[in-house]
Amino acid sequence: MDRDSPPTPPREGAQAVHRTLALLQCFSDSPQDLSASDLARRTGLALSTAHRLLKVLTNEALLEQDPATSRYRLGPALAELGRLAYHRRGLHRAEPELADLAARTGATADLAARVGEHAMILAGGSLDRDGARALRRPLHSTALGKVLLAWGEDADLAALPLEQLTQRTITDPHELRDELARVRTAGFALNEGESTAGVRTVAVPVLDQANRARFALALRSSPEAMASARLGWFAEQAAACATALEVLLLPPGQRRTQPRPPIALP
Repeated sequence: MDRDSPPTPPREGAQAVHRTLALLQCFSDSPQDLSASDLARRTGLALSTAHRLLKVLTNEALLEQDPATSRYRLGPALAELGRLAYHRRGLHRAEPELADLAARTGATADLAARVGEHAMILAGGSLDRDGARALRRPLHSTALGKVLLAWGEDADLAALPLEQLTQRTITDPHELRDELARVRTAGFALNEGESTAGVRTVAVPVLDQANRARFALALRSSPEAMASARLGWFAEQAAACATALEVLLLPPGQRRTQPRPPIALP
């Protein structure tokens, strides 16, 4: 073993970290407080193991326990870390631009980044409306996700969970690859009720100097409000905002120098 290489972490320690993270992730899709039994069942942990880890998390204020019900909720230390991350990533600077875009278009404006198999909404109107729930969206069935895939690292689309959410959802990897090629050609992605019926969304990339999507910016409304004849206008409004966000969110050395891909309606 190389003397300069860091020691391999003990397997038990890594397992404890994964188990602890699994407990915290349980709160991402539950707006309610959870009991130790709920958490053990969701993570597949023995109840005694869950209790031991929950004690550590509450001692560090990452979780807190309601003294009346003994149920757990996210703690103030996580709120502190989330607020620090929000500001240190500069996301607070995006909010006025997103609010202006929403007012100009009458649609909900959201900014997202890729987290594993999801697009995670980090700023925008959905935070105000759905703040009690996590804001992870599937990559394959949303305009945000398509943008992050189309201008992201080459992905093994067959490895994505291509769940059928509506009759319009693309579930075949080959069809999804063709769709992403159309997205790159058009300069924007479109979601026509593929994740939720009766919703239309257009999204564009916030690009860095390597032409990679660091974020995706979406406008969401109904098909009636976001009429087909005006899709190009909505996409252009989103693209103009995305260009402004490149300056606000990316360091100077990481900003794009080439022209943005033009919006081209199919």
